[in-house]
Amino acid sequence: MQDIKKLRGSGGLAMARRLLGKSVQILRRAFVNAARFLRFSRRQIGGGGKLIKRGDVYYVPLWLPIALALLVASSAIWDDLARGAATAIDLIGGAKDAKLAEFFAPAVQRWSADIGSWAERYEVDARLLATVMQIESCGHPTVVSNAGARGLFQVMPYHFADNENMLDPETNAMRGSAFLKQCRDASDGVIGLTLACYNGGPSVINQPRERWPAQTRSYYRWGVGIYSDAAAGKRRSETLDQWLAAGGERLCASALDELTP
Repeated sequence: MQDIKKLRGSGGLAMARRLLGKSVQILRRAFVNAARFLRFSRRQIGGGGKLIKRGDVYYVPLWLPIALALLVASSAIWDDLARGAATAIDLIGGAKDAKLAEFFAPAVQRWSADIGSWAERYEVDARLLATVMQIESCGHPTVVSNAGARGLFQVMPYHFADNENMLDPETNAMRGSAFLKQCRDASDGVIGLTLACYNGGPSVINQPRERWPAQTRSYYRWGVGIYSDAAAGKRRSETLDQWLAAGGERLCASALDELTP
């Protein structure tokens, strides 16, 4: 009792009552607003594809922002789709134009007519052939990697038949294109997975990306970025610039020296 009297005397009880009253008012307003929102949402749902007018403001149907939110969420999951269906899920064989994007390295540009011919002959996307050549050899026809990959498209020896000249550009392009088509079929034409397959083998297609070798993850990033910029008709590729800065410049300088008389 003495404690209560002290509380009353200090004004604490009155303050507690005011706080309680404000809390009740806040909860009541929140409940009323929630009820209004639910009624309005019900009208939106019932309105189907019609605009809903509330006062002087028109509102779109509720399903539209939900659908847009789901679309954005799904694009975050699928990296390729974020770059656009026309570039990421473009079936190989859809573009055989010999004219390359101008941002490709000069040594790759030297092979422009050949890339167009190979794309037509082997039914492979010319932009993809140029992208693979850019990353693999930068147009160097006789380069051999530490792993034994050879030529313009850095094709491994086991892809060649006996007595084939692995460094011959025509033969190298034929075998490289054949492997690209194999990767296309295994990945249902998804460009990113096709590139990952070309670097890491068909087994990576069904593996989670975090389990890919580091080289394959980098190859995927470089390849999808360069290919997408080429497909979009860009005059410059920031991804290619990053690839050059990461060590590609040395390869391209060597390729240009090889091709210069």
